[in-house]
Amino acid sequence: MRALVTGGTGRLGSAIAERLDREGWSVFAAGRADGDVAQVEQARGLVAKAVERLGGLDLLVNAAGEGFAPKPLDELDETDWDAAFGATAKGSFFVSQAAAPHLRASRGCIVMLEDVAGYQPWPSFAAHSAAKAAQAMLTRALARALAPEVRVCGVAPGPVAVEPGQEERRAAETLLGRIGSPDDIASAVVYLAGAEFVTGSTLFVDGGRMLQTGRAPGT
Repeated sequence: MRALVTGGTGRLGSAIAERLDREGWSVFAAGRADGDVAQVEQARGLVAKAVERLGGLDLLVNAAGEGFAPKPLDELDETDWDAAFGATAKGSFFVSQAAAPHLRASRGCIVMLEDVAGYQPWPSFAAHSAAKAAQAMLTRALARALAPEVRVCGVAPGPVAVEPGQEERRAAETLLGRIGSPDDIASAVVYLAGAEFVTGSTLFVDGGRMLQTGRAPGT
């Protein structure tokens, strides 16, 4: 079993890569040094590198992303917008496009690391929310386009990568009264990688955050 994890050196991506490794997968945990997925040719080159290193591909986890920073609407500029959409939406698409022939051959799976922000309107995170909404739609569009050979699913974390000192406040945003851990997200990815009758669906790993108000974190 062979997996490429983009954003594989980040907090969530590294936890996913480590969990897959423990589950017996051969993993290429790709970071920015391996290629900027917001650049089309680098995204394609990253997939080629992973396939060469692993000998094929059974799972792609699109965990790369940027642009998660609060900013008032009237202060957002093109740089902010490009940062939010670059790796998250554009990168997810072009990495998936390049990986598709290999995943078709292995009847593999793509997992998008989405965000509850893609389903709730957070004005202070407008660019990030819009990029994550685009990625969530890619989950569904690619599921239809690549079926039946390739399954495409999403994982939408809630309060997991929480800044120190914010744990209590962010825990109060959930129904379970606690924050999650990177391993909670990794467990969801492992489940979807083996869930052979699941495609086009997103698993919310948010402690019930989606059932609370639509306010942005800390507001």
